Amino acid sequence: MNAFPALIQREWLQHRFGWTLLAGVPLGLALLGLSFGQIELDFDTAERAGPDFPTMLAMIALGAGTIVTFVILAATSLILLTGLARRDHGDRSVEFWLSLPTSHTASLAAPLLTHLLLVPAAALVVGLAGGWLASVLLVTRLVGFSAWLALPWADLVPAALALVLRGLVGLPLAVLWAAPLLLAVVLANAYLKRWGLPVLLLALVVAQLMLDRWLGQGAVALTLGEVLRHAGQAVLGAGQEALQADSKLSPAQALKEVPAWLLQDYLSALRALASPLLLGCVLSAGALFALLLDWRRRGASAAN
Repeated sequence: MNAFPALIQREWLQHRFGWTLLAGVPLGLALLGLSFGQIELDFDTAERAGPDFPTMLAMIALGAGTIVTFVILAATSLILLTGLARRDHGDRSVEFWLSLPTSHTASLAAPLLTHLLLVPAAALVVGLAGGWLASVLLVTRLVGFSAWLALPWADLVPAALALVLRGLVGLPLAVLWAAPLLLAVVLANAYLKRWGLPVLLLALVVAQLMLDRWLGQGAVALTLGEVLRHAGQAVLGAGQEALQADSKLSPAQALKEVPAWLLQDYLSALRALASPLLLGCVLSAGALFALLLDWRRRGASAAN
């Protein structure tokens, strides 16, 4: 029962320095730029915003800090994930890890869970904290510290927390949609090393050419595009119609509507799960994970 947390801790110990740099360096540079750099802003934009100008600045800082940190760490996790199966073969430590009293399922599931869910989730929280700091500097530089203190916190705090919560509850849905593509890359790199991704892309092209006759022109590309679209909208953007309908609201009015917007967006993402395409994604992911388990069971010889 204690093996799984220990395997997750291994991921933290192995990657903590890089994760800390990726989260801290962009935030530090942004804060330095906001503190000492020259900030240029279109006067017409500030004039149109009127008394909502400080609120608009705070919303920009919070949103940018959260989204940028999330994108950086999520992209890094995906890159690290591609080499997951073979990372212990380079220094021949694979025999040691295979000798530990942990199941193959846990040994594969723990790093997958860490890189696909835990790291992006932590990035959302860290990004929000960085966004708060950035909002202090941005509003203070352009308007004044008293304007930051006078922000509509009763609306701003729930909106910011709702944004992070929307990302947190959407991550598992996104992983469900994208799991077959991600596991296919991991499996291809397990068998073919650095040639895994090029061979996988070539296989998709060949499959597209072969299946055009039976499934229609561009069927494979359209299916992959749908999977990626659903994965992205599972995190944010599934209910685009509701957001676009109220796009003319003022910043203060929009801020009040953010939690309701995000709730509707999440409900739209949940409704999208009732799809045969998702069932195909889950079944494909299960088959690919079983192949990864088989590859690991064969031990160090699987790398040859």
